[in-house]
Amino acid sequence: MQDFNWKKLQNGSDIRGVAIDGVPNESVNLTPDVAHRLGQAFTTWLATKLSKAPTELQLAIGRDSRISGPTLMQSVMDGIASLGAQVYDFAMASTPAMFMSTITPGFDCDGAIMMTASHLPYNRNGLKFFTAQGGLGKPDIKEILTLAEQNDFSTAATAGIIEPRDFISVYAHQLVEKIRTAVNHSKNFEQPLKGLNIIVDAGNGAGGFYASKVLEPLGADTTGSQFLDPDGMFPNHIPNPENHDAMASICQAVLDNEADFGIIFDTDVDRSAAVDHQGQELNRNRLIALISAIVLQEHPGSTIVTDSITSDGLAQFIEQDLQGKHHRFKRGYKNVINEAVRLNHTGEDSWLAIETSGHGAMRENYFLDDGAYLVSKLLIELAKANQTGRSLTDLIATLKEPKESREIRIKIGVDEFKPYGESVIEQLKAFVEQQTDWSLVPNNYEGIRVACSSSEEDGWFLLRLSLHDPVLPLNIESNVEGGVIKITERLLTVFNAIESLDLSAFS
Repeated sequence: MQDFNWKKLQNGSDIRGVAIDGVPNESVNLTPDVAHRLGQAFTTWLATKLSKAPTELQLAIGRDSRISGPTLMQSVMDGIASLGAQVYDFAMASTPAMFMSTITPGFDCDGAIMMTASHLPYNRNGLKFFTAQGGLGKPDIKEILTLAEQNDFSTAATAGIIEPRDFISVYAHQLVEKIRTAVNHSKNFEQPLKGLNIIVDAGNGAGGFYASKVLEPLGADTTGSQFLDPDGMFPNHIPNPENHDAMASICQAVLDNEADFGIIFDTDVDRSAAVDHQGQELNRNRLIALISAIVLQEHPGSTIVTDSITSDGLAQFIEQDLQGKHHRFKRGYKNVINEAVRLNHTGEDSWLAIETSGHGAMRENYFLDDGAYLVSKLLIELAKANQTGRSLTDLIATLKEPKESREIRIKIGVDEFKPYGESVIEQLKAFVEQQTDWSLVPNNYEGIRVACSSSEEDGWFLLRLSLHDPVLPLNIESNVEGGVIKITERLLTVFNAIESLDLSAFS
């Protein structure tokens, strides 16, 4: 592996790579040998951080349903054990559960690794790392990859023990107890969801446990749940709450079964979305509005941190209807979570950080982006509403939603795409400043957000530069029919005059 590019494995605060051959132009770079060395590197890094010998460490490993998971996970475990550390093999697990293993009595792991590539295709895999302080950051990943590249590890005289442990049941029971206590049902404390039909769509990822280990012990009827069995080829739909086909599938399942509620998870259960009894999505802005309503009941006046592409209607709902504070920040779930943590450190209460992708993290839950915890909070309110003859969605009855919305991804055709993308944004900014009915929205943390005030457009757009790719994502919303097209037409007068932009996505 002399010429191996270790840096290419870094994807922000995760490690991701191609683990399975067979996809054109995607050569394998996450091999068992690489995984073995990454296990050694994390162990060495953690031992240094904790001022412990590797032989004193206790680490946990789990994985999602990817077909490369068992082989790669074994290699990681062997790498850790080669330095003398003890390893807990959790087998199928969720990303949030792996963090919880570092703070749960009886486990108290020094560190944990989740093997997942989230919603990416079957041929990818990756590693997410945790300590009791939370997920690792970009600088930490860089240090671990440097250690892996140096390959200067001292193997122990006696390898550490690899021990299978069932942690997902422990984690699930924590959620069960959370729901029981919060609902505090006067007649049926143990089964507060009795009488409710709740459907789970796990997308053949790792989230199938939620039906059998959380909902059923709480008395819910899970008839109609689908794709609960792990299958790393993801034969039914992409396990991604942002995917149109995935959401259409769970919505239809709720209608077909006349269910009271639907839940959908991504592959590793750090994201989720829901469906109401009418088969309507509780996703993106609607999901943020619903959990914000719950949080602001519990913590009046709290700041809700979201990513940059949330709608004007959501901002109005949070600030005017709920009397909270809405703080839009940069895209990227880590950015949103870190901003909420920063606000709390400055004395500004922020109890929720949530991205439109479904990554939601709550202060009461270690600011862990946990899809299962998020829907558990919704289920608590669903159970309370059911007792009093209300609907859960009554909480967002006044939310104003746009008539139209669209996201267009404009590809940049130059190698040095970041400075070029920034120059495109500056050119658009200059154009906006010349328009009488367009105005720059203040306090915007990435790209430019523009309010479009004419009656024909009545909306907004945001143009920003992607975090990792040569792409300028453009989000447009309008409160009138045909408004998105009107805004798009004006934007094209700018983009058509700029070279090296692929505008085919507009057609």
